[in-house]
Amino acid sequence: MIYEVRTYRIAPRSLPEVEKRFGEAYEYRKKYSELFAFWHTEIGSLNEIVHVWPYRDHAERERIRGEAAKDPKWNPGIQEFIREMRSEIIVPFNFVPQARGKVGPIFELRYYTLKPRTLPEVSKRWEQALPERTKLSPLVLAGGVEFGRANGFVHIWAYSSLDQRAQVRGEASKRGIWPPPGGGDHLLTQENKILLPAAFSPLQ
Repeated sequence: MIYEVRTYRIAPRSLPEVEKRFGEAYEYRKKYSELFAFWHTEIGSLNEIVHVWPYRDHAERERIRGEAAKDPKWNPGIQEFIREMRSEIIVPFNFVPQARGKVGPIFELRYYTLKPRTLPEVSKRWEQALPERTKLSPLVLAGGVEFGRANGFVHIWAYSSLDQRAQVRGEASKRGIWPPPGGGDHLLTQENKILLPAAFSPLQ
């Protein structure tokens, strides 16, 4: 399984219209493959939408995107609002179950740059520590960037509210559950953003 994370920066105040048009067009796109999630930023880099598409592998992604591109009804018509686009392929850790349904509605996307060749060790430490951490709040996605920013590592967490996020993170740190010990030794940079789901997002 791979996930394509597409991040678009859009014009200020265009979000309602962008989500309206995308949601209407998605009704035709989902017959080829369904979204994993569609979010917009609430805190962080403003005026962004993030849509995540799962595929079995690169061949399936290429086939589906080729088929969908031929369908004239799959055209959200949002080009006039787009200011910047970025696409990355994430290979998830095999020990992270796929999240489904209503697990939010607050999602935190954390983007780390790791020191080269340290992803296997990060994965090992996460696998050991994650069972206790996910008792506090669900992990939506975690894995390394295969195509995109070099040595990137993405993880996305779900919370019921910003207050619950603060409570969970405080408790995890106090109890020594999270972050995994020694993980900071592998980090070069860290970024995060808070995301909210669109009405048509499968993940809420």
